[in-house]
Amino acid sequence: MPLFSRRLFSPGAAVSSKVDDTQHRAYATLDELMRLRWSAKRLHLRPNRKVLQQTAGGRLSRFRSRGVDFAEVRQYQPGDDVRTIDWRVTARRGKPHTKLFQEERERPVLLVVDQTLSQFFGSRLAFKSVRAAEVAALLAWAALQNGDRLGGLVFSDFGSHEHRPTRSDKDTLRFLQLLAAFNKQLRLDQTRQAPSFDLNQALTELRRISKPGSLIFVISDFQDMNDDTWRHLHLLARHNDIVAIQTHDPLEADLPPAGLYGISDGQHQLRFDSGNRKLRQGFQQLFEERQQALRQHLNQAAISLFQVSTQDQPLDVLVRAFGKK
Repeated sequence: MPLFSRRLFSPGAAVSSKVDDTQHRAYATLDELMRLRWSAKRLHLRPNRKVLQQTAGGRLSRFRSRGVDFAEVRQYQPGDDVRTIDWRVTARRGKPHTKLFQEERERPVLLVVDQTLSQFFGSRLAFKSVRAAEVAALLAWAALQNGDRLGGLVFSDFGSHEHRPTRSDKDTLRFLQLLAAFNKQLRLDQTRQAPSFDLNQALTELRRISKPGSLIFVISDFQDMNDDTWRHLHLLARHNDIVAIQTHDPLEADLPPAGLYGISDGQHQLRFDSGNRKLRQGFQQLFEERQQALRQHLNQAAISLFQVSTQDQPLDVLVRAFGKK
């Protein structure tokens, strides 16, 4: 079973195997990300939270409203909501008048895409970094088709690049070019360099560029979680709708079949016996504890969590969550 990883058991660990692009997708190409545009037609982005107010159409929204813009004032008609009466115009004209509003037709959709070395791992059909890029591309095309402004942040262990929210085919293509470029830079020999950027720094940047009412997708494996991560997410969730999409691989939850395996960080090597029952149980327990902590903190901030495995087709996962009815 081919294995590729920077981190399997602890930061810095890597499985010592060669990357074979002919059998496993280690990289996402721009052409592949562009072709996902047609698949994204099956998606319709909706926020993830119920609100206690009604939007146009008289039904409760599942997310925060995008907001409403004032349209005009007209004479009151039976059935109009008395709460929208414009008392100043009513007093001036001597007849009841009511305000009309229209829903905002666009809002910023921000994608935060993790392309750090912990994502450069996969034991099935593709690396986590590839799945993250594919998910981001599908959401980007869906946002464009929905008339929303697309922006975001792509980051690696060594920096980030910001994409200001815009709405055009050309700018969406630029975002995908940025995404493909970051993905292509991933290499196992980067483990010899000390990381200088992480998810917390990406969330700090996101707080600077995001505006209230944005729909934010954070696409990551969430391996480097700490108190700062939760603080940033809680602050962002106060004024935005946030969806967390976790990339993962089956080998992160369970060790490979019983046998002797070798792992390396590029400088040191280690062999282990995956048939050791105590080792397997400890490995599984560690994964479950990390997942439980992730779910607990996201629930506290009312942030939805979806998971995309390296053996999943990202479109299938997103259709279940955001498919058109």
